[in-house]
Amino acid sequence: MEERQPTVGIFVGGGPAPGINGVIAAATIEARNRAWRVLGLYDGLSWLAEGITTQTRNLRIRDVSRIHGTGGSILRVSRRGNVHEPEIRKRVLAGISRLGIDALISIGGDGTASAAAALAREGDGLRVIHVPKTIDNDLPIPGGFSTFGFQTARHIGVELVEHLMEDAKTTGRWYLVITMGRDAGHLAMGIGKAAGATVTVIPEEFDSDRIGIEDLALPIEGAIIRRLSEGRRDGVVVLAEGLARKIDPATIVDEACVQRDNQGNLRLSDLPLGNVLRSHLNKTLEARGIDINMTTKVIGYELRCAPPIPFDTEYTRELGFAAMRAVRKETPSGVVCRVDGRIQVVPFADMIDPATGRMPIRMVDTQSESYMVASRYQIRLRKSDLDDPERRARLALASGLDEASLVKRFQTIAVKDHWFGEETHVGLRDEGDGTSRA
Repeated sequence: MEERQPTVGIFVGGGPAPGINGVIAAATIEARNRAWRVLGLYDGLSWLAEGITTQTRNLRIRDVSRIHGTGGSILRVSRRGNVHEPEIRKRVLAGISRLGIDALISIGGDGTASAAAALAREGDGLRVIHVPKTIDNDLPIPGGFSTFGFQTARHIGVELVEHLMEDAKTTGRWYLVITMGRDAGHLAMGIGKAAGATVTVIPEEFDSDRIGIEDLALPIEGAIIRRLSEGRRDGVVVLAEGLARKIDPATIVDEACVQRDNQGNLRLSDLPLGNVLRSHLNKTLEARGIDINMTTKVIGYELRCAPPIPFDTEYTRELGFAAMRAVRKETPSGVVCRVDGRIQVVPFADMIDPATGRMPIRMVDTQSESYMVASRYQIRLRKSDLDDPERRARLALASGLDEASLVKRFQTIAVKDHWFGEETHVGLRDEGDGTSRA
């Protein structure tokens, strides 16, 4: 009797990220070279969740040999198919069995990892190897290593912000740039730091879970005032979209900028953060006779399906190979990660919080040297600016406030010089832009 050919299924959950096709290609080529059949599942688990098993594709080497440098996903993606619901999980596992799938490779973020762990736990011997992806870089990869797709998203985001910085300088305006980052500020900080943005603001900067719109606006207002005191009317602020989730709705008074539900409550998920912030800043500055040209720009979806840069092309080839190697060697289910320079499979139990059933969110470490360096090259008001009589006088003139009012307004957000790691005595004009292109 002819021996049955083992089958590995591959599916992609969550949103797109550069490099998905690289994982699919690497896993498929390794599988086919090892005499495994590869079955790609279209649209994540959504069809299996409905009991439909026809939305699949047999993958051969010739189907994937040149897709590693392309964006998007040849299997598409989907967030549908909640396997934590018993009936849906039962249909998905039944479909996997009917398709003759012996093991699964899942590609996705924390939600997909949670689904993969559930299938492995309830799948009666089904092994699931998960490849983590997100451009938000907020999954707890050991050693702080990035998730695939992040470096490409940052690379493209930096190019866009650099173009906006040149436009800002040419036209004499400020840009408020909102980047993806539902919870953490890794993408915003990575873009802002590499591009030399004037200011970058992320959720981790604020200790409280709830902040007022004024709390968010004040550091930006301080940067604008500082630039005005230097004779500059331009700048670029990079903000993580997750800041919107921290804002107390009661502090937003501009009804034209926001949507409300049937009960009159703000819909924070639809909050146009840039427009709300611009409106607040304009009103505040105009009340003191300061006219600033300010424009908002959202950088998000254009990053997700970009062709991967060489870093992610190489990285995803390693991840896809390691995922299939784990399948072939019958490694216990888990998450493929780079650990101490090697690609390994970390058990789901070590990656998923049992209290939530999901991977913990990796936030930006605001005590790290990386964050300190990023902050040092931003244009922010410093305590020494308010303490120095000459600088304080220039700032007061630029702000439309008297010196006492200036100090009172900004003393709580003025950055202490020792916060940057050492005492500094650089003056405003000597310091210039803070970066050669800001």
